[in-house]
Amino acid sequence: MAIIITDECINCDACIVECPNNAIYEPGQEWAFADETALSGTVTSPTGEEIDADKMNEPISDEFYFIVPDKCTECKGFHDEPQCASVCPVDCCVPDVNHVESEDALLEKKAWLHAE
Repeated sequence: MAIIITDECINCDACIVECPNNAIYEPGQEWAFADETALSGTVTSPTGEEIDADKMNEPISDEFYFIVPDKCTECKGFHDEPQCASVCPVDCCVPDVNHVESEDALLEKKAWLHAE
């Protein structure tokens, strides 16, 4: 399951540098799958969806930092626990019940994002 940042976020910036998938963005920031990943151009996601990795997408939040669920792997394959949650001073990085994925699916997503 992906991690979500709740509205309790104080926009401290601690989480953003910890994410190995560059899935965390500042409030109001546009994002792309290609941002600091191996993806470029038109790619097929692990779920079979065709995606323009370079396309800039609308921000998920204009008020606080946000995590793109399709880029979040809960740090599987990198760390034993989600790094955003481990460094968050207000414990606002929590499991996203709307994006539940198996460990195998998270590892497949990691491999896809980093061309492994």
